[in-house]
Amino acid sequence: MSALVPERTPAQRLDAYVETLRRLNAFGLTGGHVMIGDPGLFDRIDELEARGDLTVRCVVPLLQEPGVTDEEIELQLALRDRGGRRWRAGAAKFFIDGVIDSGTAWLFEPGPGGEGMHPYWPDPDRYAEVVARFAHAGFQCATHAIGDRAVAAALDAYKAAGRHGNAPHRIEHLETLRDTELARLAAEGVAASMQPLHAEGQDEPGPFNWRDRLQPEQVANGFRWGDIQRSGAILAFGSDWPVVSADPRLGLAWARLRREPGHPERTPFLPEQAVSAEVALAGYTTEAARVVGEDHLGGRIAPGMRADLTGLGADPVDCPADELPDVPTRLTVVDGEIVFRSE
Repeated sequence: MSALVPERTPAQRLDAYVETLRRLNAFGLTGGHVMIGDPGLFDRIDELEARGDLTVRCVVPLLQEPGVTDEEIELQLALRDRGGRRWRAGAAKFFIDGVIDSGTAWLFEPGPGGEGMHPYWPDPDRYAEVVARFAHAGFQCATHAIGDRAVAAALDAYKAAGRHGNAPHRIEHLETLRDTELARLAAEGVAASMQPLHAEGQDEPGPFNWRDRLQPEQVANGFRWGDIQRSGAILAFGSDWPVVSADPRLGLAWARLRREPGHPERTPFLPEQAVSAEVALAGYTTEAARVVGEDHLGGRIAPGMRADLTGLGADPVDCPADELPDVPTRLTVVDGEIVFRSE
């Protein structure tokens, strides 16, 4: 099939990026983390900015695969300070496991089918070694760690490597989390980057793939937003788009409800892990800035801060959570430029 589809020209690829960025602006998004970056993508982002079409402020981590060589690492370390007015590098992204839904999350105890006993990196010591290389060079490290054993491995690697840059190391997802690792997050200065919409479906009764692949205790430790926030750790929210919707209004609702908005008849999943309206909003604003070490630059509207802001048709704190998905986006401003305005 690929042989029958004409390949896009470089200009057409850039135009497609622009269309995507504008759709994100229409959701009210002013910034994002492009978690699968590579040096070639850096060049494309530079081109977008030169055209005046970079309408989402971006942090772009360099993706590290298990087979990365020492020579490749050295070349990437030299790219730490690449960036422009609205984008920057300075971070490295890792996967230490897969996902619960396919049985590839790394767990302390196997799921009912015996799954979850293997990490994504065949040699976890090599993962920790590569983390240390980037950390010592001043990079922020971000690790996809969904299973409880994966979270522990990421924390161990970060503790051994230390923090040598401006931003805290961070863990992505943490979908099942033991008390032991929960306590380590704040104590060791590691941020939790979580996605409320990854809990979609947990409010549905009956068999559910995510729950069916875990032990009951692991299910009970699922998506612990409330506990993480109460522990004092940084809790940042995002989408993981295109896995789920990029619309932050949906995420705000799920963070508060732990069920599908607009369906009060459904039973929230572990309702004690819901967060307040203020905490949910902070997850997408001030905490999102903290997680990349930029809370002195953005995440709130104040004199001297970046002019990145979103105007909604209702206060997202006062608005009932069930109504949030229908609140219109009126205005999106990035770097003082209006990048979206509703008709």
